[in-house]
Order: sequence, then structure tokens, then C-alpha cells
Amino acid sequence: MNNILDGMSFDLERTNLEKLASVFPEVIVEGQLDLTKLLDLLGKYDIKDFEKYSFTWKGKSECLPLAQKRSTGTLRPKPNESVNFDETNNIYIKGDNLEVLKLLQTAYYRQVKMIYIDPPYNTGNDFVYADDFADPMAKYKEVTQQTTKSNPETMGRFHTNWLNMMYPRLRLAANLLRDDGVIFISIDDHEVHNLRKLCDEVFGEENFVTQIVWERAFAPINLMKQFSPSHDFVIVYAKRLDELICNGIQRTDIADSRYSNPDNDPRGVWSSSDISVGPAIEANIYPITTPSGRVVEPPAGRSWRLSKNAFFERLQDNRIWFGEDGNGVPRIKRFKSDLRKSGMTPMTIWKHIDVGHSQSATKALKELFDGKMFFDYPKPVSLIKRMLELYTQDNDIILDFFSGSGTTAHAVMQLNAEDGGNRRFILVQLPEVTDEKSEAYKAGYKNICEIGTERIRRTGKKLTETDKQMMLGDENKKDLDVGFKVFELDTSNLKSWDGTPVDEEEQTLLIERMHNMIDNVKPDRTDMDMVYEIMLKMGVPLTYTITPLDINDKIAYSIGEECLLLICLAEGITPENIEKMCDYTPGKIIFSRRCMKDDTTMANAHYILQDRHIGMKLV
Repeated sequence: MNNILDGMSFDLERTNLEKLASVFPEVIVEGQLDLTKLLDLLGKYDIKDFEKYSFTWKGKSECLPLAQKRSTGTLRPKPNESVNFDETNNIYIKGDNLEVLKLLQTAYYRQVKMIYIDPPYNTGNDFVYADDFADPMAKYKEVTQQTTKSNPETMGRFHTNWLNMMYPRLRLAANLLRDDGVIFISIDDHEVHNLRKLCDEVFGEENFVTQIVWERAFAPINLMKQFSPSHDFVIVYAKRLDELICNGIQRTDIADSRYSNPDNDPRGVWSSSDISVGPAIEANIYPITTPSGRVVEPPAGRSWRLSKNAFFERLQDNRIWFGEDGNGVPRIKRFKSDLRKSGMTPMTIWKHIDVGHSQSATKALKELFDGKMFFDYPKPVSLIKRMLELYTQDNDIILDFFSGSGTTAHAVMQLNAEDGGNRRFILVQLPEVTDEKSEAYKAGYKNICEIGTERIRRTGKKLTETDKQMMLGDENKKDLDVGFKVFELDTSNLKSWDGTPVDEEEQTLLIERMHNMIDNVKPDRTDMDMVYEIMLKMGVPLTYTITPLDINDKIAYSIGEECLLLICLAEGITPENIEKMCDYTPGKIIFSRRCMKDDTTMANAHYILQDRHIGMKLV
């Protein structure tokens, strides 16, 4: 097993190949996939018929390799930009979400319960940039130094650019969802048709949950030539539909008011519903005699929804209601006690009166920023809170990798404050530069991330100081977590070898390169930079505790409550130091290559750790 940490992100291609080899070992020949053999095993002998349904566009074939191309980046901690950095379980990441999603694969693979994203709608004014297959980190650095660029229809590849941006990101996001996880995606008419096809391909048609219509506006725009749009869509897909459980919508006073108990039924309050249905089913057309003796039949063109036997079974069980005078058309009693305990079944039309609208969201965000408006078209907190209520529980992780103004973080903290939960968020946002003419820039916000993090700070302060967490009187509940750790995407802390060919007369340059690699950590990087990169690439969540340990005047870092990892970056390590480190019984010890005092110590380290059944990695 390779014990060198190479500074690269999770190798998706190798992992997928290993999965395939475990099922069909015969299709791997000299480390490569033999596609013909695989098709033969699957019974697909005729591969000449290409006339089949497919969803394709220019650049699609490059999207999957782009998603699986390993990242050379890392996430550097920014404690000074964070709130409660050492205690919080929330994360805010500044960076290109494609590279960040790659970096999260190892530590958060199948750990996320819910994803919500509000990507660019591709209206012609959105920021949609092309990814660079060759050097994505260089492209990221370039983009973050520029103001936002739109994707106008005049570019000729209007839909193509958007699809090429979305496809690899959705592929990576799908890996992070738990088997019982769910993704919500806001979109409008411009790309809803393409998004449905895209999600069918990524998540599978069989995992489509619904397409919600959200009433985002309630007043018409009279200047529109044809129709004034008043809705957006929210597309919902499950990771595995058979494992997705809906909590339902919390019952309202209005809903509960529909239940009463006029006949003092011992089973409690109930409401009634019509038992006729259309079109008519001949077998279910029969006369019913009311308690008062009146004979009733279903209306013309309709029949009873119950068969004759089923009707009389419910009649005997006192589940049929003929009105207070016993002379009405029969109705079936539906008891509140029989309803799903978790809440009401949600519908696919979400009214603004229930989940807010664009105007209310804009007003609320403006009030939070003392009357100043820094962000266009934010989503209402109540909209995302509805999604959280439907599918999340205490301690679930919620991911938003187009986080914008930070509404998802606001909704998570708000719901935790209301129900005492401990849901955690991971937000990712490209630090798009604000326009120098904008109100945000003039107020000191140089990029969108600065607006988003300030929004979370203000929200947390308001919830803890004004609402006092709404603690529900439970002293055992943890304090509301309104903090967040800020990380920023950057190149790896480890130096990479410059393999540019050199001429014979430039041998001194080659020697200089070799000398430069003796210490493989970049000079401007700190121990904490290295610790978090190691955690990330070893599959340890970024919120695990980091405890500095003084071991014979050498600093090492214990990761996790039970020392899951022990990371040592100090120089001059001796066998005695290693023996002392083993006393902490870590699962694995990671050393910097410069750690060991000499070659003898390196050799001894192998045997000492082997005897203690502790693994070792070098960086």
C-alpha cells in the first residue's frame, strides 16, 4: 500500500474501476477496461445500433472526465474570517464549487442528507464561465480577479455553456448524498427542460420525486408583452427513492380546525369527505338508505368510491357520516389520529403565503443589512426552511454549493432555533468580484463571499441575542450553533515537481529544482494549513477537533475525540518521540518527510509502528 500522501484529491476514476473489477474482474485487462468484454457479459452483443434516445450537447463527453480529474487544490483555514472556529460544526468555503466538490469527496462521501442549490438560471445575464480541463486551479485564480461575466444568447452556445457547467458539478454532488438523501434545485423556464433531462441522467429517472411550482411573485408586471411570470420551479430528486422518507408539513391551526367530533366518537376528532367519484364504475353504483330512511344514489356520471362490501364494513365501524340529522348524502369519516404522525403530505404548488416570495425575501435581507440592498433576488428563508422540514432531522448535513447570499445557512440556523435541532451546513461560493459601481462595493464588500458571511454573522447574532435560541425549555439541548469555519480554495500546500525539460547547459537549474524539493512544503504555509489538507485527503471531516500535543517538546496534532489521526510536522523526531506518540493509540500517524532526525529513525519508525499495529503516512 502506498504510504505517501500525494496532495491530490479523491481518485474517482480508480475507485470506479476497482468497483467494476470487483464485480467483473475479467473485463480489466492490464489495468484497462475492455469495453467489448463488458458488453458481452451484459448481453449487449450488437453495439452498431446507435439510433436510440439520448440527451447530448457539444462538450458533454469532456464533462465526466473533468469531474473525475483529481484536484491539486486544498482548503486553507481562515480563523480570522470565521465565527467560533474551534467549536462550530458549520463550514463556509470560498472557491470554485467544481474543485471544492472534488476535495469534499473523500471526507463527505455519502454523508450529506440534503442539497439545495440555486444555480444561475441562464437568463443571459448570469455568471457562467467555462471550466478549464488542463488547469482548473489557474482558471479559478483568473476568474476570481474579474468581475462577473454573463452568458448572452448571442454567444451561440447559450444552453451548451450552462450544461457544461452544471453536469460535472451534479455528478460530484450525487456522490456526496446519502442513500436516503435528496436534492432540491431552483430553476425557471429558461433551463427547466434541460435540468430535468440532466438530473434524469445523473440521479436516474426512477429517483425523480417531483417538480414544485413556487409562487415567487403575486403582482403582475404590466410592461410584459405576453405573460407576467409569477413562478419558479424547484426540481426534487432522491438519491434512492425507495429510501427517501418525507417528514410531512407541520400541521397548522387552520388545518386542525377542520377536525371536530359532533357525534362524540371515542376515536377523537375527524373530518369527512365525499365518497362519490367519477368517471363512474358500474359495480359501485348502488342505492344507500340513510338513517332517516331516505334512499340516495351517486350523482349522474359518478359512482361510490367504495364497493358495496367496503361501504357496509365502514358503516358497521361507524366511519360513515350522514350529517347531524341523519338525512344527508353519505360521507366517509377521516380521523386525525389516522393521519401520518409526521405531518401533512406536501403538495406540488407552494404558495407565497406559506413559503414567502421574492419581494419578502428582498425586504428581509435589506432589513438585516440596515436598509441597504446588496444582493439581487435572494430566496426566502421560509422556502428553504420548508425543504429542511420535509427531509432533515437533528445532526443532518445540508450542502449548498451555489450559496449566494447565504439563505441556506440562515434557514438551517432558524429551524435549529425553532425545534432545538443541530443540523449542520456546508456552503460553497465562488468569490465573484462585486461591481465597483454597486452599493455592495461602496459599502466595503469586494466579493459575494463577504456579503454571504456577513449575512450569516448578523443572522446568528439576531437569533442568539433576540430570540434566545427559542430553547423549548430543554436544558439538555446544546446551545444554538451560529458559528462557521471559513476555508478558502488554494493550491496544495505541497510543492509540485517542475518537470519542464532543461538543456545540458541548464543543469544548474535542475540541481536548484532538486534542492528546492528537499522541503516539500511551500514556505508561506502554516502547520494548520497542512493539518487540514491532510484531514481532507485522508477522509476526515473538517469539523473534527484538533488538539495540539506537546511530546518531548515536539508538537503533534491529535485529530478527533479519540485520536483518529496523529499528525506530526515537527523536525528532529527520534524513536523515543515515536514511542511516546504511540501511547496515544492513534489509528494512524502522519509524518512530514522532514520530521525524522536521520535515516535510522525512519527505519525504526516503520518497525515501532508495525509492532503497535499503527499505520503510517508521509507527506
